[in-house]
Amino acid sequence: MEERSRYITSATRLKAEADSLVEEREPGDVQFDEESGEGDTLAVERERDLALSAHARAAVDQIDAALARIDSGTYGICLVSGKPIPRQRLNAIPWAAERVEHKAGGF
Repeated sequence: MEERSRYITSATRLKAEADSLVEEREPGDVQFDEESGEGDTLAVERERDLALSAHARAAVDQIDAALARIDSGTYGICLVSGKPIPRQRLNAIPWAAERVEHKAGGF
């Protein structure tokens, strides 16, 4: 639940930052500073923030799915093979839905 909360906060913050870029600047503005190096356009900065926000929201969806598997008694079982997901994998990624060989596309 802590990870879920952290991802929701991150997704919300990143989306707000992307939205504020549109409100604060004119399209085509270029920012040159230490953080952006050669300069990022408004569109690039906004797309980056939106992509990171989408990634965080996808993690929330995966966590919600894992919570549903806990409720249904199927947590820790690979959705592809039906075999148990190794404890080490679940410790590293508690919302993992597949064994690593299936996630990596090996089988």
